[in-house]
Parts: sequence; C-alpha cells; structure tokens
Amino acid sequence: MSTGNTVAAIEPVRKHIVIEAPQERVFQTFTRDIDKWWPREHHIGTSPLACQELETTVGGRWYSVCEDGSECNVGKVLEWDPPKRVVLAWQLTAQWQYDPDLITEVEVTFTAEGPRTTRVDLEHRNLERFGVSAVELRNSIDSPSGWGLLLSNFAAVASAAEA
Repeated sequence: MSTGNTVAAIEPVRKHIVIEAPQERVFQTFTRDIDKWWPREHHIGTSPLACQELETTVGGRWYSVCEDGSECNVGKVLEWDPPKRVVLAWQLTAQWQYDPDLITEVEVTFTAEGPRTTRVDLEHRNLERFGVSAVELRNSIDSPSGWGLLLSNFAAVASAAEA
C-alpha cells in the first residue's frame, strides 16, 4: 500500500499489562465487552458516542454508534483466535477519518500466566502507512491518552469483572 510518500519504517507502538483475571474473561472483556471500557471521547463521529462495537468474527466490523444513530467505522477483525489473540485493522487516517483502503494492524495477545492472571500484549504496527504524518500519529497513540488510557480502562473493567 502506498500513500504517495515514501516513509521509512516506523517502530510499532507496544504496550503490555498484567490483569488479575482468567484469560478467557480478559479476552471477552477486550472484544465482546469493548463498549464497557472504550473512552467516550475516543471516536470520530459528530454526535456523542453511544456505544463502541466489535463484531466477533473474521471480517467483522469495528465501529462506533453515535447518539444520533449514525455509525462510524473504525476498522475490522482480521484474525480471531479466542481466547489467545485478535488482530484488528485500524482504518483511521492521521486526520481521524475512516479510509477503507488504509490498514494498520492492532494485534492483541492474551497469555495465561496462571489460572487467574493474564498478560495482555498490544502491538499497533504498519504505522509508516500514515505517510508524512506517521511520526506524529505514532506519538499520539503511544501517549498516556492513547493506547495507555485505553488499556488502563480495559484492565480496570476486566479486573472488576472477577471481583
């Protein structure tokens, strides 16, 4: 895929957390229960976010439903291997607009470290596909208000589900 600008490879964003909950529950919280932890301010619609949805099958949509009933695509499910791994296509441009021809990948793996402990590794890769905006966008999604915030919210919900 070419953006018209040649950009050197950009280091993926990598995050990991350990959650005190069983692997299957952690996977379900990340995927089926995405709306319970997704920050309301993280969406591209013109109307406030009503819910975040992830269709749990290969090819399934990843999208937002706004309070006015409109829908905004975020991406789609590329790989589905419960409860171990999911790979999502992030299809938002550096200008936060959906582009069906753009795909960066978000791979999330869930590794049981015990019966009630799960390590979650997230990698957002192929960031050079953002072209001249790649470094700026990488810095944004690697910031505390990017994937850091999302994983913190996710961990709180997944841990509370077991309490």
